[in-house]
Amino acid sequence: MPSMSSKSFTQIVSDMVTAVQGKATALIDFAIGSVLRSVIEAVASVVVWLESLILVLLQTTRLATSSGSDVDSFVADFGLTRLPAQAATGQVTFARFTSTLQAVIPVGTLVQTGDGTQQFTVIADASQTAYNAALNAYVIAAGASSATATVQAVTVGSGGNVAASTITVIAQALTYVDTVTNALGFTNGANAETDAALRTRFVAYIASLSKATKAAINNAVLSLKTGAACALTENYAYNGTYQPGYFYAVVDDGTGTPNSTFLSSASNAIDAVRPFTSSFGVFAPVVETASVAMTASIAAGYDPVATKAVVQSAVLAYLGMLTLGQSLPYSRLLQVAYDASPGVLNITGLTLNGGTADLAATAQQRILAGTVTVS
Repeated sequence: MPSMSSKSFTQIVSDMVTAVQGKATALIDFAIGSVLRSVIEAVASVVVWLESLILVLLQTTRLATSSGSDVDSFVADFGLTRLPAQAATGQVTFARFTSTLQAVIPVGTLVQTGDGTQQFTVIADASQTAYNAALNAYVIAAGASSATATVQAVTVGSGGNVAASTITVIAQALTYVDTVTNALGFTNGANAETDAALRTRFVAYIASLSKATKAAINNAVLSLKTGAACALTENYAYNGTYQPGYFYAVVDDGTGTPNSTFLSSASNAIDAVRPFTSSFGVFAPVVETASVAMTASIAAGYDPVATKAVVQSAVLAYLGMLTLGQSLPYSRLLQVAYDASPGVLNITGLTLNGGTADLAATAQQRILAGTVTVS
């Protein structure tokens, strides 16, 4: 905000009284309750109000000091919009004790966490073998004991991210279905872009308007959705051979396994800003799975089961934050485990994919969580 001096109500009253006393020779009674003091205080209150309006105006006309809807309206003038919140999605397994008859799980069925704080809706997903498009439902065939379905958080944002085995309640009656659970945690829920992040992206957006630059290509992908990532490699084909005039982009939508729709959107976005006569390719990350096992000693006074669950959740959260090309140091897992709870006395037997070596990742790879066991 531009440098400017402001005055408080008391300072304004004091300055006005001083000015009057310096000029007038009579009728200068400024005692509390006097007519002259009341007039000056009334004028001073209007001055303070006008001063506050000026300060607000200065804040809202500069992106650096704007907030909320004022940030949105500022960047909208340049064709930029805030990235919206993303609802967490993932897979749950519906199961039953008796598998004699067919069971149907309609799209729209509600499930929730054991504490009831987070609800999820079954959504259509043609990639799931149990989904039946004609019925718009998932089917557990006669003789089968379970089926996997895709669900989406009712409330958008990071609040829909849950740990494994926490979605355990079917919130409405389902014939011939008894249980539900999520084998893996949900980590792809994201809050709407913050004011600070939007300001940073605005700078990148303005810089990218020159087109045909790395900044332009990266910004084109990052603007597709919250959590998107892009890694660029110039003058080499995807297989590593030297190829002048070609570049490739490994793009991620935040899940590590972007679908064909996102890859197509990324390709279109890159094509709009790529250099003339250059050619390019767009690829999804190669997933490297990180399976972690450890033994935790828990201090007296702490619930061993709950504390170990906290450690497991912390490790899963850390693995979920690894981005494209980011390697996984073996020793970092120890730090995450100890920091998870003051009740952790010791961590022994830590293995990463069965060993004790770091897990490296290239620009073509992203490390995702496999099984995380804390015994």
